Amino acid sequence: MATVLVPGALRAETGGESRLPVEAGGTLGGVLDEVAARWPRLERRLRDETGALRRYVNVYVDGEDCRRTGGLDTPVAASAEVQVLPSVAGG
Repeated sequence: MATVLVPGALRAETGGESRLPVEAGGTLGGVLDEVAARWPRLERRLRDETGALRRYVNVYVDGEDCRRTGGLDTPVAASAEVQVLPSVAGG
């Protein structure tokens, strides 16, 4: 079972949960599809209306940036940790 790690800034969308166990595996897209079904408010913060990852969200699968390893087609093992990090901007 893969685990999605949710930072404090997004926990309001998961009812305060920081670790989301997901059955879906295979690809990051499959994991995010399960997240969408179970935590729809979080889904809206992660993907746009076309299903693509939002520009300001970084997703890592076992420490590897998914944008460098296949995007939504990145393989996700059953024991993987998927970390979601919204970008931080300031000025």
